[in-house]
Amino acid sequence: MKAVLCRRWGGPESLSVEDAADPAPGPGEVAIRVEGCGVNFADTLIIQGKYQVRPDLPFTPGMEVAGAIAAVGEGVERYRVGDAVIGMVGTGGFAERVVCPERHLLSRPAAVDGVTAASMPVAYGTAHIALADRAGLKPGESLLVHGASGGVGLAAVEVGKAMGALVIATASSDDKLAIAREHGADHAIDYTKGEFRDTVKELTGGGADVIFDPVGGDVFDQSLRCISWGGRLLVIGFAAGRIPQAPANIVLVKNISVVGVHWGTYRDKGRTVLRDSFTRIFGWLEEGKLRPLVSRTYILDETARAIGDLAERRARGKIVVTP
Repeated sequence: MKAVLCRRWGGPESLSVEDAADPAPGPGEVAIRVEGCGVNFADTLIIQGKYQVRPDLPFTPGMEVAGAIAAVGEGVERYRVGDAVIGMVGTGGFAERVVCPERHLLSRPAAVDGVTAASMPVAYGTAHIALADRAGLKPGESLLVHGASGGVGLAAVEVGKAMGALVIATASSDDKLAIAREHGADHAIDYTKGEFRDTVKELTGGGADVIFDPVGGDVFDQSLRCISWGGRLLVIGFAAGRIPQAPANIVLVKNISVVGVHWGTYRDKGRTVLRDSFTRIFGWLEEGKLRPLVSRTYILDETARAIGDLAERRARGKIVVTP
């Protein structure tokens, strides 16, 4: 098979596409014939050795795949060869085949094609667990979503609307804000045109109840100034590059919660929560409340370009590599 290999820490240019042996599933594992692998911001970090997980070199990046089961290992009971699945693999996805533990699989809804399915686990899984499980977002509350045209941000806009929230989206250009509006945002703010905190306060009558922040840096700092009393600030990631700090006096006086959301750990530490989450997500998808946006697909030989485009914020919604 063909696979993308990271043999040294570095940027996308350090990746190569090479011949590799077809992986064989061990006990409790399946081999998936990959139809699509979603590209995530974490992929830009893991190839530099800067992600929370640091695989041994060489390795194949790619965290989420969709495809069909090509082989099953000993002890696999819930799946058979030919079943359409989504695999939350962590690494190995940018390849023609990948091995995945049975416990990290989801059955793929029949109406969802492989490319769309590959775009959903990280983005929609993060958005729903963050808003429902970590923040307890309630109907009628206000939700401020930063980076709202990216994969996880756009998913948060849609999930927030499905949960009955007033959604305020921020992004860095008019075309990105237009995408957020098309996917349900009630209000949209360009955060490159000055401080957004006063606008958020005006729109919410004092401050946002929940803030979804995959950006960090100065955006996080301003968020602390426009969150409501008793609000919940969700720490999703740091696309801006700077990891911010939350002054304890603001946390105290405003009675707020600063809540971390590391979705990947739910694969092992919260599997029941994860499966319940996707039951809800797939239900909304069938009802037409979620409309995953895959703005572009790349072939396997273009994986480095796909990761580079994401790193340079040229992507809208999700981008997917298709072997």
